[in-house]
Amino acid sequence: MVNDVPDSPTNISRRQLFSRVAGGVTTAAIAGLLNEDAFGVGSTFHRGPHRAPQARAMIHLFMNGGPSQMDLFDPKPELQKRHGEDYFKEIAGEVEFPQAAGALMRSAFDFAQHGESGMWMSDAMPHLAKQVDRISMIRSMQTTNLTHEPALYKIHSGSEFIGRPSIGSWVSYGLGTENRNLPGYVVLDDPLGLPVNGIDNWSAGYLPPVHQGTRFRATGAPVLNLERDFDEPDSVTQLERDLIAKLDRIHKRDRPGRPQLGARIASYELAARMQLAATDALDLNQETAETQKRYGLDEKVTESYGRRCLIARRLVERGVRFVQLFINSQIWDNHSGIGTSLKGACDRTDKPVAALLEDLDQRGLLDETLVVWGGEMGRLPIAQLPADKDPKKAGRDHNRNAICTWMAGGGVKGGFVLGETDELGFSAVQDIVRVEDWHATILNQLGLFHEELFLERSGLKERLTGVTHPRIIKEILA
Repeated sequence: MVNDVPDSPTNISRRQLFSRVAGGVTTAAIAGLLNEDAFGVGSTFHRGPHRAPQARAMIHLFMNGGPSQMDLFDPKPELQKRHGEDYFKEIAGEVEFPQAAGALMRSAFDFAQHGESGMWMSDAMPHLAKQVDRISMIRSMQTTNLTHEPALYKIHSGSEFIGRPSIGSWVSYGLGTENRNLPGYVVLDDPLGLPVNGIDNWSAGYLPPVHQGTRFRATGAPVLNLERDFDEPDSVTQLERDLIAKLDRIHKRDRPGRPQLGARIASYELAARMQLAATDALDLNQETAETQKRYGLDEKVTESYGRRCLIARRLVERGVRFVQLFINSQIWDNHSGIGTSLKGACDRTDKPVAALLEDLDQRGLLDETLVVWGGEMGRLPIAQLPADKDPKKAGRDHNRNAICTWMAGGGVKGGFVLGETDELGFSAVQDIVRVEDWHATILNQLGLFHEELFLERSGLKERLTGVTHPRIIKEILA
C-alpha cells in the first residue's frame, strides 16, 4: 500500500530529491541528508514488531476534557428516574468541586439502539451512530486522578507525572516509520490552541528525542521553516552545504554518544525529505469534492476537525505509524450548560470521525489501522451548579471511576460492548479496564509486547506500562 504512493521510499532516490528541492530547503537539512551514510545517522532507531501485528498504524482521536459517558454511550434509565434526588453524600470523596454539587441529573439527550448490533448511542452523535457495527465500545475504563493535568499525563504516558514518553513515542521507538520521508509519529493539534499540558502530551521523555511527536499544521505549510524565503546562487548554496556537513562530522566525532545531537542531525535529514512528502500528504486538493464533503470540509463547524481527520487518513496511507488528533482547550469539559456545550463538541467532531471510519473501511485500510477515541476521564451523575444555582445552566464534574472509550479496526471486533457501570453511571462495576490495560492492548495490536518494549535506564527497564501487570483486553479482539 505504501509503495503505491508518490514519494515513498522506494520511489524517490537521494539524487532525485536533491534535484527536486534545488536549494529550497534549509542547508543544514540537505547537508545532513547527503551525508547520512558518512555519519551513520538514520531517521529512526526502531526495534521492529515482536509478533505479526494486527494493525500497522494507529489514529488516536483524543477528546480533551472528559466526554460524559451517560450523555453519549451509556444510557441510565435509573438516572432519568431519580432526577433531582440528593446523592452527594454517597460520592462526596470523588467530587472535585463539592461547593457546586447538586442533585442527580438526567441526560439532556435521548438514546436509541443502532446498527445490527443494537448498540445504544445518544442523539448527540447521529453520524457515529451509523458506524456502531465498526466499533468496540468500552464502558468500564477507569483512571487514577480526577484533575486534568495528571489525568492527561496518565492517558498519554502511563504516569501522572511529567517527563515520561507518550504512547506515540513508544510506538515510534518500537516500530519506526514505513516511510522514511515522513515521521513515525505525527501530531495534528488544533489551530485554535493547544490542549492542557501543551506539547508535553507528545513528548519523547527519556526516549531518544527523534521519537517525539512532530506537529503538522492542517493549513498552509505543514511544518514551519522547511523552506527558506530567499534565493542565492547554487555555488554559494553548495559551499554552505559542504561547510555544514564538515561541522556536523566534527560535532559527531567530538561528542560521541550524544542522543540529542544525533536527533538534531536526524531531524535536519528528515526535514529535507519532508519538504516534498509532507506537502503532498497535506494537499487535500487531491481528494474528490465528494470525499471532502463527507468529512465536513464544506461546513464551518466541521471544517477544521474534518480536515485533520482526512489528513490523518492520508498520513497512515503513506506509512506514518501513529497519528494523534487534539482539540483546542477542553471542549469536552462540560462543567456548565451541558445540553449545549456537549452538543457543540459533538457537532464539531461527530461527522468527521464517522467519515474517517467509513473512508478507511472503503479503502481497505481499516483492518490495518487501529482507530481509538476517548478522553482522560468521565463525568459524574450529579449536577454541577453555577453560583446562582440555576439548574438550567448545570453541567457535570470530573469522574475518574467511569470512562467510555472505543476502538475500531486493527483486529478489534465491531458492534461489541464491553463492561458495565452501576445503575447511575458513577463507577465501572464489571470488566474494569485500567489505563495500563488499554495501553497494553494498543501495543499488542501493533505487534508489540508491553513487557518487551523497554529502555534500560539507571538499571531499570522503563516501560509504557511501568511495573504494573496489565491484561490484554481480549474480549474486544476479533
